[in-house]
Amino acid sequence: MFTRLIKRFTSAPYNHASLALDVELNDLYSFGRKHAAKPWAGGFVKEDIYEGTYSYFPGTQCALLRLRVTKEQRAQTIRVIRSFQREKELYRYNLVGLLGVVMKRGIEPKKAYFCSQFVSETLRSSGVSLWDQPSTLVTPDDFYSHSAFELVYEGFLYDYPLLDGTRLVFERSKTVTNTSFQLGGKVV
Repeated sequence: MFTRLIKRFTSAPYNHASLALDVELNDLYSFGRKHAAKPWAGGFVKEDIYEGTYSYFPGTQCALLRLRVTKEQRAQTIRVIRSFQREKELYRYNLVGLLGVVMKRGIEPKKAYFCSQFVSETLRSSGVSLWDQPSTLVTPDDFYSHSAFELVYEGFLYDYPLLDGTRLVFERSKTVTNTSFQLGGKVV
């Protein structure tokens, strides 16, 4: 419901941003749901494509973008993420910050981020500054439309060819449209 509300308001093709450290999406970080069934319990998360929130939404469509960085910038990005991991219990989801985006006024409570704010701020802290606006105003669509990013894949997340197919918990049904999935005997 929350995702649909954001998508309806923004009309953007995507409404979530994560930071991947590998092409197989095993090291994927963001601010979002800590538990799939509890959309209000959010904070810093290491996302799990196979068993985490995404497994509850097998019809997820995505755009995977590549940003070229130096070895030093990548190393600094990893250090920033490790810092978030060490203190993950101190962080919460910046829900009020989303209202700030709507009002075009950055709202930055201490130790609180929303997904695109986290990705933007992590990159900025790593020496990759992509926008002249504060991270509290950066949206997922800003990444999608930025010329520094190269589109490497767009489509259903679970069709991404570099995922480990043996770990996927569903199979695409051959008898339904390409937007439907077979999950535990139920078409979703």
